[in-house]
Amino acid sequence: MLRLNLVLLAVLTACALALVTSQHQARKLYVELQKEQEIAKQLEVEWGQLQLESSTWATHARVEKLAVQALGMRVPPASRVQLVPAAGRDEKP
Repeated sequence: MLRLNLVLLAVLTACALALVTSQHQARKLYVELQKEQEIAKQLEVEWGQLQLESSTWATHARVEKLAVQALGMRVPPASRVQLVPAAGRDEKP
């Protein structure tokens, strides 16, 4: 009987240690998950800012302004503009 009690005590102790270890691991993983979710939120905000910045840099007015100032380009007069149909289309005049 004493031997059975000692075996049961050892099994109970092992189960208790396993429970404490698994709870500790679960808490560590939960904290890590929260950190990763916070990083994901920050990356989403940064992505939105980069998209906004990209659309700002590519506006027609900004591109035209840079073309005039930096490259000395200008819009041609309407009489010099010719429209060329796209290749492969069967357009009827």
